[in-house]
Amino acid sequence: MAGQPIVYWRLGSIAEQRYDVADQPMQGEMDPFFFLTKHKNFIPHEYPCRTQFAAERRGKRPQVSAEFGAERIWLPFASPRIDLSGFWFRPTVLGTWAETTIEAASAGEALVRLRTCGGATLFTNGEEAGWMAPYGRNLESAEHFKIALKAGRNDVRIWFDDLAERDARYYFQLDYLSGPAASVALPIEVESGVADAMEAALDDMHFDHPAYDGGEVALVTGVALPRDAQVEIEIEGDFMSIETPVRFAFDLPAGQTRLPIADTEQLPADFRHFKVALTVADHAVSRVFGVEICHARRQGDAPETLTARIDEALREVAGHAEADTVRALARLAIGRQGAETDAMISGTLPAIEDCHDCADFILVPLLWCRKAYGDRLEATLRARVDNAILGYRYWMDEPGNDVQWYFSENHALLFHTAAYIAGGLLPDVRFVRSGRLGREQSAVGAARVRAWLDHFEAWEMAEFNSAPYFPIDLKGLCALYALAPDKDIAERAGKAIIRLLEIVARSAHRGILTGAQGRSYEHTLRAARSLELSGICRMLWGKGNYGMRFHALPQLALCLRDHDLSVPDGLAAIASLTDTAWEWTFAQGQDRFARLYHYKTRDHAMGSAAGYRWNQWGYQETVIQARLGKNPDAQIWINHPGEVLQSGYGRPSYWGGSGTLPRLHQYRDLAVVSFSCSDEQPDFTHAWFPARAFDAVQVGGDRAFAQSGDAFVMLKTDVPLTQVVAGPTAGNELRAAGRRTTWIIRLGDRNANRPALDAWTAVFGDLSVRSGPDGELIVEDPEYGTVHFLADARIVAEGRTLDPANWTVRGEAMRMKHRE
Repeated sequence: MAGQPIVYWRLGSIAEQRYDVADQPMQGEMDPFFFLTKHKNFIPHEYPCRTQFAAERRGKRPQVSAEFGAERIWLPFASPRIDLSGFWFRPTVLGTWAETTIEAASAGEALVRLRTCGGATLFTNGEEAGWMAPYGRNLESAEHFKIALKAGRNDVRIWFDDLAERDARYYFQLDYLSGPAASVALPIEVESGVADAMEAALDDMHFDHPAYDGGEVALVTGVALPRDAQVEIEIEGDFMSIETPVRFAFDLPAGQTRLPIADTEQLPADFRHFKVALTVADHAVSRVFGVEICHARRQGDAPETLTARIDEALREVAGHAEADTVRALARLAIGRQGAETDAMISGTLPAIEDCHDCADFILVPLLWCRKAYGDRLEATLRARVDNAILGYRYWMDEPGNDVQWYFSENHALLFHTAAYIAGGLLPDVRFVRSGRLGREQSAVGAARVRAWLDHFEAWEMAEFNSAPYFPIDLKGLCALYALAPDKDIAERAGKAIIRLLEIVARSAHRGILTGAQGRSYEHTLRAARSLELSGICRMLWGKGNYGMRFHALPQLALCLRDHDLSVPDGLAAIASLTDTAWEWTFAQGQDRFARLYHYKTRDHAMGSAAGYRWNQWGYQETVIQARLGKNPDAQIWINHPGEVLQSGYGRPSYWGGSGTLPRLHQYRDLAVVSFSCSDEQPDFTHAWFPARAFDAVQVGGDRAFAQSGDAFVMLKTDVPLTQVVAGPTAGNELRAAGRRTTWIIRLGDRNANRPALDAWTAVFGDLSVRSGPDGELIVEDPEYGTVHFLADARIVAEGRTLDPANWTVRGEAMRMKHRE
């Protein structure tokens, strides 16, 4: 065990205690660079609750706040950490006991290293061995301790705690560095062979499809249990979901390796997490698996006219969305007011009244409900809504003790929009936290909205091209366009809406966003067809599907239906190409910090970030993504995982973002992605490669090829590629071992000379990267000739030079001849 982490533990429940400090204002403004981290992936903004918590506890022995208890087993599944990370909407003190048993061959002293972000106290055989208390928000620290071991079994316990503010990295890792020969021996309630089989079954388990748009949803495993087991499955959305989890329980007979769950239509749409627990006797183990559920078969093809698609969108949200204020707005807009709609609104009010993080997401559509349809709400509810509006904290300079995230541009827009509209709605009433009359609150909000629009018009999206954040920005902008009392704000908001829709159209391929994204999550990357942008594309241009989570779709529909918003006709042809190719270069973010490249044809698309923070620690950036054919699931992206734990909350996580950002170049259908990763981070890079979504696949050695429809792709590395065949991403993941790996991506099309995958691979399979002078990378491409990727991010190919330093925020789209 020397040099290895101790990964098997028994855990108690998380003791949670709300941590409120005195209401007080904060200083600060929107930070368009907040995720361009200076130190690893540490976000520097600090709330008063962290300041007070650190003053009370940093550098002091952690306070144990719960009796020892061990309730469940933690299985590692390749992760070195015991990771209970999550999302808490109010400041909350967390504390948990963990216990393991070290079987030592002889007595002696062992050296261990304890890592955590919060605080931790280490006990061995009932004696305290030491403690650490850095309490750095989501920033790991490490301490070394010496522990005395006796021959035989040694009880090791850890109490770890922290203050959770929104997203919290709540974990510890204990590494056994040196000492007596030892192993871990947890007490279990079944025979060891049964326990081993249960762990192996979960280790191998995966869904039988990369995503579901119909049919039975099932998990499969290659390991049959030797005894009958009870299965409990809890299905929930991402951390923002308000839906009650769906639960199933059934028996799994010994020897059975397929776990049928339900038909797709019986399950909630969107990317869903399935927590699977296996129990034999009193021994229970669990693991989380994620997959997209889409009700595409129920939805069918989109109606042919925009008017019909607007009506369809409103009815889809009104009938099938999560029960929040966005759904309530859609229901009110089509005349479905009443007790059920009122209940949706009242159910969301506690989050606004208590200033939960992301309450601004709820408040803006609520204000629309109140302003446009207030007479359709029950009188008592309407009065409570008004009280919630008056008591809310609209910006950080107003007193409060919450951890609402004020710094990102999407939140800033919603805070300022809400203050502007709310103040105008109740002009003669005093707002509790600011002390201003409504008309004064509205004036302050209007000034801040105008400043936000100034920034947007100059630099557009800091969270560049980001699928989850387009709808948040559209939520605020649609509210301004429809409800703003000031004509200049409404007109500017309308222009901003059209600009965002243009960006979506240029980045979309057959109704699905494809391209580099400034902030991404696994649940947005893998949800190709149920993501809200897919629904927006369906409503506007007839391609895409609806999920269950909406931020802006009904607001955009109402802008079109009731407020004369007009989307340019030409965007439809850009969003869904027929017989041409487009190259699009543009920049996003203040000072154009993200320079973006996108190339698409009728049959495939690829987008990337050019010269973006090479070899720096990443946050949530996905810097390259490709898509093939008509199947929405036939997509590929490449990253360096920020953590080994799957379905975790890391930023970056296993799929969302890159631990270390690569050097990356793209020219048309060719891209080179070169990683030089931090030694502190996982020792492999990988590609999302859903084999079952492709029509044909070949993987061998250092190359992988796939076909979807009339499109082909090759991935090639300078080390052997490994297909992941077990676990949550079995059949969907390719790995390249090591921290220094170069990937080549090449897309192409079927034509008369290359009618099948084999013919195409014969032409492009030998592509390679060679080094040139001054850090230059050179590729000899069968179609483009010699392609020079320069160390300053310029590209020289086909007689022209592309220089990202010259790309503008407005961008340049060039129609190109596409080789057939």
